[in-house]
Amino acid sequence: MKSALIVRGGWDGHEPVQVSELFASMLRARGFSVEISDSLDAFLDAERLARLDLIVPVWTMGKISEERLKPVLAAVEGGVGLAGCHGGMCDAFRESCDWQFMTGGQWVAHPGNDGVEYRVRMVPGSSPIVEGIEDFAVKTEQYYLHVDPAVRVLAATDFPVVPGPHSPNGSVSMPVAWTKAWGKGRVFYCSLGHHADVIAEGPARLLMERGLAWAAR
Repeated sequence: MKSALIVRGGWDGHEPVQVSELFASMLRARGFSVEISDSLDAFLDAERLARLDLIVPVWTMGKISEERLKPVLAAVEGGVGLAGCHGGMCDAFRESCDWQFMTGGQWVAHPGNDGVEYRVRMVPGSSPIVEGIEDFAVKTEQYYLHVDPAVRVLAATDFPVVPGPHSPNGSVSMPVAWTKAWGKGRVFYCSLGHHADVIAEGPARLLMERGLAWAAR
């Protein structure tokens, strides 16, 4: 049986409890043993982390000490998967460049805030994760991220939708979901998930379910 650790906390506006319970149900349905921790102290035991198959961060706008960060970096480099969504993974620890390097991106803006209507476009042939998933519309935050050029983009959206100081730059394609490697580990990220209901059903849920499973060792 594969094992996953979900670590949740940080800003309550991203519904860390609801999102983590949703992820846990997805993983258990695929035969995983899942532990949920409400403390970053779960990252302190390097040997235990290294035995996991998957780490799922659901923690927004926090701070992480070096003694908690280094075991995660090492575990993923050694082959443990890392997967998450929205600010729970790519706005988890704004002060940690190493975390951003591992995850592949960092949130910087969401023009229009919550309730923006936009389309998510699959990148055909990019990964089995998106096979058979059609483009779909969402109404939620549209994340603008600073993204590692090494990532493999699986889905994208077009900016600008909402006018702002970024608009004079013209149209840009912004990744919504991607994968990358960190040593022997697989990393998956999806920018959807401002609230749990955004990824609770439909193609967004399938994208997240497959991403979690793909990242696992």
